[in-house]
Amino acid sequence: MEEIVFWHNPRCSNSRNSLRLLQERGIQPKIRLYLVDNPNEATLRKVLKLLKFKAEDLIRKKEPVFQQHFKGKILDEDQWIQAMVKYPVLIQRPIVIRGRKAIISRPAKTLLEWL
Repeated sequence: MEEIVFWHNPRCSNSRNSLRLLQERGIQPKIRLYLVDNPNEATLRKVLKLLKFKAEDLIRKKEPVFQQHFKGKILDEDQWIQAMVKYPVLIQRPIVIRGRKAIISRPAKTLLEWL
């Protein structure tokens, strides 16, 4: 089986539930605490390609950082990526990556169909 990389925020219930669901099925993913091990621009571009998302689609718009700095602004792809590099809390979570595929595991049960 291909390695599964799990972008995790332990403070997020969706992230905890998705991780638990994997572990209950005997899957021990490589956990990336993306708020500590912040992704760089190249990594974000790769993940966006795997997700088939535009950068803005990966933004958490309810985050206080978004409200303070980005609400009502129109940014291009590069600017959104730079925003996520600077403020990784803006990145939707959890992201689960396996090979050339990735998903946002929200809700956690979406993992069941994906696995």
